[in-house]
Amino acid sequence: MKKIFLFLPLIFLIFSCENKKVEKVKNAFYYWKSNDYPTSSNKEKEILVNQNIKKLYVKFFEVDYTDAMGNFPISKTSFSLNSYCDVEKPNPYEVIPTVYIKNIVFYKSNEKDLDKLADNVNFLINKYTNERLDSLKVDEIQIDCDWTASTKNKYFYFLKKLKPISQKKISATLRLYPYKYPDKMGVPPVDKVTLMCYNLINPLADQSKNSILDLKELESYLKTGKKYPLHLDVALPVYSWMQVYQNNQFTNVLYDVKDIKPHLKEIKPLWYEVQKDTVINYETYLRVGDKIKYEEITADKINKAIALIKKNIKLDKEITVTLFHLDENQLNNYTDEEISHFYSDFTK
Repeated sequence: MKKIFLFLPLIFLIFSCENKKVEKVKNAFYYWKSNDYPTSSNKEKEILVNQNIKKLYVKFFEVDYTDAMGNFPISKTSFSLNSYCDVEKPNPYEVIPTVYIKNIVFYKSNEKDLDKLADNVNFLINKYTNERLDSLKVDEIQIDCDWTASTKNKYFYFLKKLKPISQKKISATLRLYPYKYPDKMGVPPVDKVTLMCYNLINPLADQSKNSILDLKELESYLKTGKKYPLHLDVALPVYSWMQVYQNNQFTNVLYDVKDIKPHLKEIKPLWYEVQKDTVINYETYLRVGDKIKYEEITADKINKAIALIKKNIKLDKEITVTLFHLDENQLNNYTDEEISHFYSDFTK
């Protein structure tokens, strides 16, 4: 009988750890527009205020590689904090500079190149912060990279170099494959990670699945039975797109779909056929008979994804939930109440 009582505290401890509940969520958005897009809209400003947004992960730039140029920045942002703040009020947002680095950069770079890359990334972040964000105090930098088993050592080397140079917290995005297989893919040497619960499938690899968010695919990656060794935040998709196929060949992706929908006829799940010649944004010409794969992310699908995340992932008591991304055209697909639930449901 005494042995049973000795084990009771241990059993209670295990049970309480397994069922730890998220108590606080910081509401956040990614800002992913490049400099060829308008920087803000009244609708976007209203969403930030109505949803009590505290954090903005702003993509400052991307890093690409060519043999001729080596590593170089592209897709610089047009983000201006003044566009989202009232002049009379102090800035209410914590801005986290985010840099997307293509995997080829690490495949092609040696340690000397990566030392220079860490210096350059830090320099450009500071330059942009001083010029466009009025020297706003920045405490964290997030690095976004689809690293592979073959590039993880170089990527992790870069992350280790960036922290002392920047003197800031370093976070990283985490795709579902490295989340499920940390022994194979490694655990990045950062302060915390954001689990990207979307873009699960190569968009052109499986014509029968929604490549942005397929719930069965998501669940298969989340079922690990283990707690990830770093603090986990969560990112969810609030965007849809259409893949255009002309003569059965993929041609491009369309994000602004509201003008196209009336001219489509469903031919099978996810797939539509163009019924009327249509010009989109004076750039894309759709012809009768063109095929469209419409990958739509509804509020119901996001809610089901949240339920799977809560069921399968051991989250800390306080997390950040970030929606991808702040764009009026995409966010018009959801009500304010639906967006609010994408955050608050994690604490229920």
